[in-house]
Amino acid sequence: MADEFAKGFTIFISAGLAWMTLAGWYNTPSFEGTQLLAPNPTSGLTVYTQVGLVVKEAMLWFAILGFLTFVVVIPIARKARDAYVGAPEIPE
Repeated sequence: MADEFAKGFTIFISAGLAWMTLAGWYNTPSFEGTQLLAPNPTSGLTVYTQVGLVVKEAMLWFAILGFLTFVVVIPIARKARDAYVGAPEIPE
């Protein structure tokens, strides 16, 4: 179970860092105002800005869903499979 947690935590940290970097670039109009969670820019968008905003949203959802998959879904699926097969919880 520890390897799933390590994988999920790695996904969470790396995708979260990518999201924070992109949000800092695109969603921080000033240091006195809202940072990282400000609305996306709507004017003066280039192709690179649009790609960056799409990647930013993808990294947020990858961080959340990747972490939940490795920390919650996979261990629950393994426990359910072992219970269905009738395998003992502690192998002898």
